[in-house]
Amino acid sequence: MTRFQRLAAATVVTTFLLVTLGVIVRATNSGIACPTWPGCFPGQFLPGLDADYHVWLEWIHRTVAAVIGLLILGMAVIAGIDHRDRRSILWPSLFALLLVGFQAYLGRETVRLGNSGESVTAHLAAAMALVGVLVYLLVRVGYPARIGGRGGSQRFTLLATFGATATFALLLFGSNVTALNAGLVFADWPLMSGGLFPFDPSTPSDVAVLYTAQALHRYVAAVVFLILLAVAVAARRLRPAKPGLAGMAMGIFVLYLVQVVIGGLQILTLLSGWAQTLHVAIGALIWGGSVALAASSYYGVRMEGANGPTGSGLVTGSGSATGSGSATGELPGGAVTDGASNGSTKATIRAYIALTKPRIIELLLVTTVPAMVLATRDVPGIQPLDWLRLTFWTLVCGTLAAGAANAINQYLDRDIDERMVRTRRRPLPAHDITPQRAMGFGVVLAVISVALMAWFVNLLAAFLTLLAIAFYVFVYTILLKRSTPSNIVIGGAAGALPPVIGWAAVTGSVGLPALMLFLVVFYWTPPHFWALALRIRGDYAAAGLPMLPVVRGIAETSRQIALYTALLVAVSLVFAVVAQMGLVYLATAVVLGAMFMWRAFVLWRQGSAPEASTAQAIRLYRFSISYLTLLFAAVAIDAVVAWPIL
Repeated sequence: MTRFQRLAAATVVTTFLLVTLGVIVRATNSGIACPTWPGCFPGQFLPGLDADYHVWLEWIHRTVAAVIGLLILGMAVIAGIDHRDRRSILWPSLFALLLVGFQAYLGRETVRLGNSGESVTAHLAAAMALVGVLVYLLVRVGYPARIGGRGGSQRFTLLATFGATATFALLLFGSNVTALNAGLVFADWPLMSGGLFPFDPSTPSDVAVLYTAQALHRYVAAVVFLILLAVAVAARRLRPAKPGLAGMAMGIFVLYLVQVVIGGLQILTLLSGWAQTLHVAIGALIWGGSVALAASSYYGVRMEGANGPTGSGLVTGSGSATGSGSATGELPGGAVTDGASNGSTKATIRAYIALTKPRIIELLLVTTVPAMVLATRDVPGIQPLDWLRLTFWTLVCGTLAAGAANAINQYLDRDIDERMVRTRRRPLPAHDITPQRAMGFGVVLAVISVALMAWFVNLLAAFLTLLAIAFYVFVYTILLKRSTPSNIVIGGAAGALPPVIGWAAVTGSVGLPALMLFLVVFYWTPPHFWALALRIRGDYAAAGLPMLPVVRGIAETSRQIALYTALLVAVSLVFAVVAQMGLVYLATAVVLGAMFMWRAFVLWRQGSAPEASTAQAIRLYRFSISYLTLLFAAVAIDAVVAWPIL
């Protein structure tokens, strides 16, 4: 081992120790034993021999934190000396140094604020982020400085990264429970007050907040269980070629099962100190292991590409992962370019913007703000400035999240885009950006969007944002798009989540009106998309995609458009009753719904005439955009003017 590897390993172990000590400090309520910082008492660094054990626990916690700061400083110095030509090591080492400084600042603020809930959550989040960076560095330094070749598919890397991000989110949900002292609001486990949905409209608002925090933690834990199970199953398919990754993924999943049991024991033992300590310590191990799995997968695939791809399981997929040699930006000698293969800086920036598909993002945001306006009726005390702040950050994060999903989608579908006339000029088929850069750009955007949403909005909105990205990438793009003509029906759920996210941003929960708005967008998506697919069915046929017009023909697609339009209009009218909408919305829904149905049934009647149906499909596609925009505008206007139905 090199000296950087030895130091990185020591720092990772010590950081896990610090996290465990931090939990012990929290569980024993020792955090306020030392009223000053960095020493425990004014003018005194070492506690007296007669000091209470709470004081010594907090002092040891701070001392280990200081040692870690010195270790990370040493890592940054050695990275600058030994690895200054390796940006993938140098820059993360410097970032870790900044992060440990920020963590020290948060520690001081936690003491100053008397271990307030927000400061404790921020302190844990920064600690887990530091663990992630350090684990990444430990993995990265074990691979060669230069990895030539194109690299294979990074599909499993994306799944592993999603698993790691979901694990991090779960840690924050758990920290929020601790911050609110909501750990024992339910005396039973895994049920909550004998049921799965412990919400009662008559519950006082202050108690409802505690119920929501604990319930969300358990719901998210169930979702993360499924995600880590999917990671383990996918890794098992890679076992012949990558036994190390398969073993690591299975170990993480087994640890998670232990974590679930410990979580239940916390309730049964009334939050005993040992149960709390084990719960967070194992959570940190799962998070660190997930980061190691994602990093090992990424660099392992790059190594595989340099030495010749083996091709297995989820890694190679159905062909989209390999792409074309020229699309990767490979230079003579096996080196890989860091950016666009040709062109100016402005052209490169335009290419990155094009990766996000801005026109699609606009349509997603149209459904977010009206849901937020409507949700304010459930939070009558919200101030205008608070609402504007939430709206601003929700839109910014939503834009970044949609852009991330679109960028990763283009990475995965670059072979399809090369075969379709409509998409050949996208950045990857045009060789303006390397595939690895495109995927990295998408992943970074996704992480930033979820992190900002958690910091400036709330954890629930952040987790829903993460699920929206994951659903579009994994369920639609990877699992459904190439395998079934129902791809857009199921996959459309990702595009239907923005109104739910907007509602959660304002209320911190998911109400029935938000779910109805989800269904409106869900049933709108098939007729909207299939109308476009009728026009470009030749492109889809050339790409070998089983889109409905290609597989079932024009007549059947036209019939399905009419049926889904009828469902859409019905749901839009049911929403008026569920959300207690007024005259403005009802009139708009009726008029727009009648126009949509008329256009859809005209298309159905013309289904046997290809030229006529194509022209009508184009008109229907354009109208569908206006329909969604005007319908959601009516939601917002109706929520403001509140004209009741006579």
